[in-house]
Amino acid sequence: MNNEYEQQQHTNGNGNDICNNDNTNVYIGKTNDVNGMEVCTNISSYKTNNKNIYRFKFSDEFSIELSNFAKIHQYDDRHIFKEEWNLWLEQNETLVETEVRFLMNNGYDGDVIDKMFKSARYYFRKKSTSKKEPKERKPYMGVTKEFMDNIDKYLVNNNDKPSEGFEKFCLDNVELLRREIKHMMLHGMNEYKEIMNKIKKTYKNRYFVKHGNKK
Repeated sequence: MNNEYEQQQHTNGNGNDICNNDNTNVYIGKTNDVNGMEVCTNISSYKTNNKNIYRFKFSDEFSIELSNFAKIHQYDDRHIFKEEWNLWLEQNETLVETEVRFLMNNGYDGDVIDKMFKSARYYFRKKSTSKKEPKERKPYMGVTKEFMDNIDKYLVNNNDKPSEGFEKFCLDNVELLRREIKHMMLHGMNEYKEIMNKIKKTYKNRYFVKHGNKK
């Protein structure tokens, strides 16, 4: 392993950054890129093109403090940001020294303070803190028991393949089908295609329960 580490941004063929899921891992290796973002902690390695690449993460405690600083000064220009950074280092001397020892003990021998600054300036400052709202799932909507029972009764004497049997079932049970469609519309299913797909799927499932996977 080389004595000095240099930052490396992993990019795809278009030059876009390729990050891992949590966007906190940074990969260390030889490169001339000075805009790479480095977030360090426990060292681990993997091989890319038969070369070992090493990565680090900051400790969770330090990452939180560094992120807080970066967000407070998110809109500072570089000059002001640098002044506030130097002040933050003085005010958090113990925290910073502990993190430096932590990284060095894990094998990192680069300029830790410089890496901290670049992480704050180029990564945490731009990282979004907003959480995506989970999509609201539609409540499950099944067919009525009456409709299910009528399908089962129909299938007792009809083992045509589902595509043919379903069409016959609908023709023989027009009024029942109308009531079921109305029921589903009253309970939030407004698209006719969605309703018919639901009914057809139910018929197919009941067919396989009664007759198995017959061709």
